[in-house]
Amino acid sequence: MKKIEGGICAVENVRAAGACEDNYGVALIHYPQSSAAAVFTRNKVQAAPIIITRESVKNGKLSAIVANSGNANCFTGEKGIEDAKEMTRQVAQDLDILPEDVAVASTGIIGRQLPLPLINKLITDALRRLDNSPAASRNAAEAIMTTDTYPKEFAVETTLSNGKTVRIGGICKGSGMIAPNMGTMLSFLTTDIEASPAELEEALQKSVEKTFNMVVVDGDESTNDIVVLLSRPGQGNLDEKFQEALDYLCCELTRMLARDGEGATKYMEVEVRGAESLNDARVAARSVVKSPLVKTALFGADPNWGRIVAAVGYSGASMNEKTVTVSLEDGERRVAVVDQGEIKAFDGTEELELAESIMERETIKITVDLSLGTFTATAYGCDLSYDYVSINSEYST
Repeated sequence: MKKIEGGICAVENVRAAGACEDNYGVALIHYPQSSAAAVFTRNKVQAAPIIITRESVKNGKLSAIVANSGNANCFTGEKGIEDAKEMTRQVAQDLDILPEDVAVASTGIIGRQLPLPLINKLITDALRRLDNSPAASRNAAEAIMTTDTYPKEFAVETTLSNGKTVRIGGICKGSGMIAPNMGTMLSFLTTDIEASPAELEEALQKSVEKTFNMVVVDGDESTNDIVVLLSRPGQGNLDEKFQEALDYLCCELTRMLARDGEGATKYMEVEVRGAESLNDARVAARSVVKSPLVKTALFGADPNWGRIVAAVGYSGASMNEKTVTVSLEDGERRVAVVDQGEIKAFDGTEELELAESIMERETIKITVDLSLGTFTATAYGCDLSYDYVSINSEYST
């Protein structure tokens, strides 16, 4: 497996485009007659495009995706549903496909009606720019940005067990309102493997559970999250090599989301080892990465192991404080601040001095070994800074 250039357009026959004006953008992806699978937010308040796309993808087929930024088209009633349908109709008419074969997604401010004339104009502009090129993928990634500070895309190539070479590409956006069950996060993935909708759905669910559903920026779960995976139609080609590549791609996109959290100055990964079950490992890792006290300690470069242990304790995972070990790493150095329940980092120790130095770095890994079992999980997140409060206090509703 290797990293390649091109994002979603690393896959042949995929055309993409983006168009922006003021604080609004539209991204288009055209992959004719593709097999499709999607994962959606679990928030009970769901945006109009989520409602539309849930129905469109039920038959496992899509030919295009249209996504807008600047307006979530959420909590907008029947008018919002009609506006989302109008977006699909405009794309379908130009590409000579059915509106039901167009997925629609939105991100932005909740509770405001979509500025449809402007969105229609941007759709028209994007339709004229559709292309299969690295630049086209980048333009699409840029068009769905809101408070993101940079576009997020990635692509890989791998060889299957049968010797065939396949590619997977992806773009995503997300910076705030991100929590498990995904957040204000749109992600669109393409691959040239031949697969059925059922096979794609199984592979996508596995990847989402260990990547996108393990990232926390602020703990708020969005109304608009969506991940869509498109492939060539077929069956029987997905194997462990493809799953490994899809997991890797989604993991890299997840890391980008966490690093670009609103107002973030530091990135953290939290790995929980030695859990009694996979669910325990996941809930414990998410609890630590979600904790406001851990996040603010990260911002302040405070190696406050007590906050980490407390977050594991209230996560619901089985734990024994006498067997827990907590370590901090920065990629070059590692120190155990708690070892099998024994505190190592207290005033005057070399461990505390090293821990404080590690916490000054921009990338920090926290490892919690519960020593109760064999299961491991990793969560991804960032610190909580003054800028996060500033950004969201000024974000107009």
